Amino acid sequence: MSLVELAKFRTKVEADLARLELESHGIPSMIFDAGLNSMFGGGGMIAVRLMVDDEDRDEAAAILTKAGG
Repeated sequence: MSLVELAKFRTKVEADLARLELESHGIPSMIFDAGLNSMFGGGGMIAVRLMVDDEDRDEAAAILTKAGG
């Protein structure tokens, strides 16, 4: 298993919504850097990264594109 960055978000809430969309399609994902983002007020100074397994990247990207994210 090799995690890769699928997307970056300005806030943890946006990243969580995308993560939940992926989970609803059976694709596990993780959020990185949410703590750093919160430390700086969540205003996007530090992006929150959504990570997926390399093997799921293409399907996950298609799901987020279709969902509008």
